[in-house]
Amino acid sequence: MFDWRELEALYSAEETRALDARATGELGIPGGILMSRAASAALSALLERWPETDRLQVLCGSGNNGGDGYLLAEQAHKRGLPVQVWQLAEPARLKGDAARAHEQARDAGVPMAPWRSGCLQPRGVLVDGMLGTGLGGEVRAPAAQAIAECNQSGLPVLALDIPSGLCANTGRILGDAVRADLTVTFIAFKRGLFTLSGPECCGALLLNDLAVPPETFAGEVAPWRRLSLEALLAAWPARLPSAHKGHFGTVLVIGGDHGMGGAALMAAEAALRSGAGLVRVATREAHLPGLLARRPEAMGQAVRNGADLMPLLEAADVVVIGPGLGQGPWGQQLLQAALAANLPTVLDADALNLLASRADWLRAHDAGHILTPHPGEAARLLGASTASLQADRFAAVASLQRQWGGVALLKGNGSVLTDGETGLLSDYGNPGMASGGMGDVLSGLLGGLLAQGLSPLETAGLGVALHGAAADQAAAGGQRGLLASDLMLPLRRYLG
Repeated sequence: MFDWRELEALYSAEETRALDARATGELGIPGGILMSRAASAALSALLERWPETDRLQVLCGSGNNGGDGYLLAEQAHKRGLPVQVWQLAEPARLKGDAARAHEQARDAGVPMAPWRSGCLQPRGVLVDGMLGTGLGGEVRAPAAQAIAECNQSGLPVLALDIPSGLCANTGRILGDAVRADLTVTFIAFKRGLFTLSGPECCGALLLNDLAVPPETFAGEVAPWRRLSLEALLAAWPARLPSAHKGHFGTVLVIGGDHGMGGAALMAAEAALRSGAGLVRVATREAHLPGLLARRPEAMGQAVRNGADLMPLLEAADVVVIGPGLGQGPWGQQLLQAALAANLPTVLDADALNLLASRADWLRAHDAGHILTPHPGEAARLLGASTASLQADRFAAVASLQRQWGGVALLKGNGSVLTDGETGLLSDYGNPGMASGGMGDVLSGLLGGLLAQGLSPLETAGLGVALHGAAADQAAAGGQRGLLASDLMLPLRRYLG
């Protein structure tokens, strides 16, 4: 269905530096020219965002980010805009293009002074050119104090390439990081800008490729791509006039132990809203009246054990198991029976918690499965701590896929997924999704898409983007109080 290479590439810090080296080396673009283009692009973005600003304060470190800052200050000074450079590194420490940028700004008469605690003036826009993508450890003095004072200043902040203190590879804050209002990143997107703490540190994000030629990217295969819902939906064919429900698959949702019937119900409704032809729900008998009242289009069946599940499995094309399943004997029997049926399967919630200590149940499953853990569930599957997993979400989801097979989808701020070959990231969604039931809606949505003939990777990519975009639409009037069931109608609107 879809060529993932058409999506926007996301690069690590090392891969980005390789692109920069190719542009300045093989392609012969002087580094100073790229630095000047970066400064010009950032200054233009700054003046467009804050056209009334009457002063710039530029914090410059010792690397190329500092060089970008010096040239931005020079260009602003030549326009007659008052500017003050605060130096976090002595000029004697600067090398190469950064040293030349400092000399150029100095010779143009740009005011400069060493940074000291309390030096920031309470006006204008701050420009963060302190630390770049090469930061490998925790932020140290004097940058740590400068970052803290930037964040406490209350002034608007523009970050050059990446907010200082943010890890370009993981989105992790390395001790402390600048909270920018606008980040202008150069040449290519860095993957850490889109996950974990990346979005909250970046603010609005703009890319400027500095007019490097397409050959810059030749031979540099980006292992991660940023999902575009518009592109994914455009590639999905419209339904033929002769279509009937048999063309769009039967989804079996298994879950809803005592007291948790709503989870299975929401998954079933999401599967229906995704366009599945038929949806059945295997649950506790006590939940059937509520299912009938809330969503009569979903066919409910009471199941007491794995044997009761067999006829439903025989009639299903896809299984969604886990929402409200519980971890008791009932849930264990149903999970074991569902996996033995060897159908395409979406595994969520308690199905994942049960598998964490029963890996052998999944080993014979080769019909295609999608695992959808949040960080806590993923940590249990990997036998790791949640903190260590969150420290590098890209590595964590790759480990999940290697250990458990299928497609692994690690949910969170900047959800990441992989089938072991293609890595995808979704930056749709908002903090209003931090409420119960959101994962149940996602699992049902995935089941419905999988039943309509998409591959597991296509299902996971389209599903996670749809889920986040529907939440964004549902939260247009406010994020607090957003309910999982609020996503149902936006899902339908997107799918048309």
